[in-house]
Amino acid sequence: QVQLVESGGGLVQPGGSLRLSCAASGSIFSINAMGWYRQAPGKQRELVATITGGGSTNYADSVKGRFTISRDNAKNTIYLQMNSLKPEDTAVYYCNADIVSAYPFKKNSYWGQGTQVTVSS
Repeated sequence: QVQLVESGGGLVQPGGSLRLSCAASGSIFSINAMGWYRQAPGKQRELVATITGGGSTNYADSVKGRFTISRDNAKNTIYLQMNSLKPEDTAVYYCNADIVSAYPFKKNSYWGQGTQVTVSS
C-alpha cells in the first residue's frame, strides 16, 4: 500500500513563509511526477507546482517567484517553500504523485490527506 503524508501547514501572517513536506511510503517501485495542488473554500482544486523525476518544474502563474518546489528522490519526498504569502494563498494544500507500486507493478495517481494553510493577520 502506498501513502502520501503531508506536513508543515499552519497559520502565518501576510508576507510570512511556510514550508510544506510530502513523503511517499509503502511498496514503491518508482515515482514519476509529484506536485502540489490547493483548494480554497468554494473553489475548485488547482495546480500549484509540479516537479518531474528529473527535476523539471512547473508553477501556477499566481505563485511564480514566491513558491519553490523541490524534491529529494532518496527520501521519496517533495517540499514546497512558500514565501511572501498572501491571504489568497489560504487553502488546503494537497500532495499528488504518480507512483508505480511494486508487487504487483501498477501505476496510479495518489493523493495525500491535505494540510491547511491559512494566511491572515
